[in-house]
Amino acid sequence: MADRAAERARASAMLDLQEGRGPVTLLDGAGIAEVLLRARRIAIVGASANPFRPSFAVLRYLVLNGYDCVPINPNVRDVLGRPAFRTVVEATDATGPFDIVDVFRRSELCVLHAQEAVAIGAGCLWLQLGVVNWEAAAIATAGGLSVVMNRCTAIEHRLLRDRA
Repeated sequence: MADRAAERARASAMLDLQEGRGPVTLLDGAGIAEVLLRARRIAIVGASANPFRPSFAVLRYLVLNGYDCVPINPNVRDVLGRPAFRTVVEATDATGPFDIVDVFRRSELCVLHAQEAVAIGAGCLWLQLGVVNWEAAAIATAGGLSVVMNRCTAIEHRLLRDRA
């Protein structure tokens, strides 16, 4: 029964996103392009060392395209030879600030990452494809961050690059 309720909540959040009914304003295409053009450092939350996982492919793509990406995952030591950190705060303390906190986690786990993004002064909370959490978006917005949901940094970067 709890699984059904959770699934209904996820579907409702996704519909609200698709229909523009969310409680906070999200970045549009132009805003996304601006964030990607300005950004240099990206925390990849949920980065995997498994080359078959989307987070691995996106991290690799972003690094190959000039971004300084730091993997955030308490269960791995490194991804693509880059040291992984347990939390965004730990990574910030060790390596410096991030422009984007890019989240590859289940929607219901995103509130903590929004709080971390605000705490470290990131510019943008980015929730990957299939990830929608309005509470996390509200936390980030209240903390002065821009928010992207249900979009892929690599896909958006490719679109931006192809337009240039």
